[in-house]
Order: sequence, then structure tokens, then C-alpha cells
Amino acid sequence: MSNAIELAGVTKRFAKQVAVDNLDLNVPTGSIYGFIGPNGSGKTTTLRMILRIFQPDHGSVTVLGAAHGKTADDRLGYLPEERGLYKRMRVGALLTYYARLKGNYNCRQHLQEWLARLDASDWVNMRIDTLSKGMAQKIQFIAAVAGDPQLVILDEPFSGLDPVNMEALRDAVKLLRDRGNTVIFSTHDMEMAEKLCDTIFMIHRGRKVLDGTIDAIKSQYPANRLRVRFADPHRQLPDLPQVMSSDRQGRDFHLTLEDTSQAQPVLNALMRQGELHHFEIIKPSLHDIFIEIAKPSAEELAA
Repeated sequence: MSNAIELAGVTKRFAKQVAVDNLDLNVPTGSIYGFIGPNGSGKTTTLRMILRIFQPDHGSVTVLGAAHGKTADDRLGYLPEERGLYKRMRVGALLTYYARLKGNYNCRQHLQEWLARLDASDWVNMRIDTLSKGMAQKIQFIAAVAGDPQLVILDEPFSGLDPVNMEALRDAVKLLRDRGNTVIFSTHDMEMAEKLCDTIFMIHRGRKVLDGTIDAIKSQYPANRLRVRFADPHRQLPDLPQVMSSDRQGRDFHLTLEDTSQAQPVLNALMRQGELHHFEIIKPSLHDIFIEIAKPSAEELAA
């Protein structure tokens, strides 16, 4: 299969509210595919249709080659945003239970490998309710992959993790991809999405507004911002006709230009003011693009 998931003309309503509106989507097999979008955008509804929890009102949802299926599909692993572990069970027994639910009865070696990879081998006999939040998050991740699924859906997997555990879990997600698994990764952390995902999909008000690689998405937005630092920390930014707006952050000035062609004239003008220690054209980050799309319009703010 070239695509693990294909959505064609998918619409989902709840009463009069259109949650997902005529959505087309292709998730390549063996990729890390990022789902982003503000709260209420239709992201969770789309994931639940892929999981067969919801059925579309119109259109088709094809998952791993099947246009129809049950909610409990052994080929899928799911880590929900609302964590769900049986608190009085011990780690080893819980993971074995989840693996067998997914049909993976000879799971001992598979689980041992994941526990070792996430530095959790010593936790096997610990009760879930004795684990820290970061430890429980790792066990929740292993539970999602315990059945050795072809498709793994991770909803905010890094929420609340410290940097060390975040890095360990990020490496685990990359390993899934390297082994040929397909990963759908839903997050509000734009920096993590930019580092981790092969392709990004953004939904806003039920409609697809972005879909492509990070480079392809960024190429659609102008690099019209500059970061400037004078050698003299007391020097102020002069008035420049090419600059639409400016903001000082510490010793750096952040400038927004009318268009990208104005960078060289601005550099020439600043050098006449004094010595520069730093001059950088800032490419738009995924965070910047997200804010630009999701921010309320002037009409909405007025209302």
C-alpha cells in the first residue's frame, strides 16, 4: 500500500454543527504524519473516524486497505490524550494484557525490547499507581504498541514530559517509522511536530488548510522577518520605510518587512547606523504559520 489511510470527501456533522467538511487526505505508509489544528478544529473527530469510533456522514475512510472495519482492529495501536491504565495492575501484567487483547500472544520478547529501549525494564513488578507521570507515559506508549500494530495513532504523546523523557519517546516514534510502521502524531507542540514529522496536515474549522512536507509548507509563506543586533547595546533602531513593524526582545530587534526584496536595503541602512553583530533573515516556523492561520479575524475580534 502506498497510503496507509485515505479519506475522500469526508464530512461529519453533529446536529447542525459541521465538524469535518469535505476532507480529502492521504497518509503515506511508513511515515510520521502530523495532525495539527486549534481546539475544536475537527482534528479529534477525524482521528475517531480513522479509528472507526465515528462513521462519516458522507465520503469514505480507507484504513490499511479496508474501506470498512470494526473499532477494535488488531492492526491499529492508539495512545489517547486521556490516559487509561489500570492503576492497581503491575506493569508487566498490564502490558501483557494489552498485547493479548490485540492478538499478540507471544509478546514477551516484544515487550522486553520496548521496556529496555525506554529504560523501563526495572518497572515490571511495580504497580501503575506508584509510577511518576513520565514513567506512566512511557508505559502508556508501550501499551499502544504492545500488539505490534501496523498503524499507530498518538494523541499528544509528549504532554507533560520532561526533556529527557521527551527525547526518549521521540526516538521511539522514529524507530517505529524506521521499522515500516505508519505513525499519526497529533500535537499542539509545533516545535516537536516540525522536528519529528515527515508530513504535516492542519485542519481549521473542519477544513484542510495545510498538507505537505515542512519545506513545501514553508515555501508558501514569505521570509519577510529579520533579527538584528547592534554591537552597541544602547543603539536604537532608526525609522525605516521598508519596516512594517518592529519588536525588541532583549538585545535583538525583530523586524517585519513589506516584502522579502527589502532585506538588502534594510541591511545597508542599518550598517550606516553602526556596527552590526547579527543580521538574520528568519524563515517562518510552523508555529508562526499555525498562528497566522488560526488567529481570529478582525471581524471575529470585533464581534
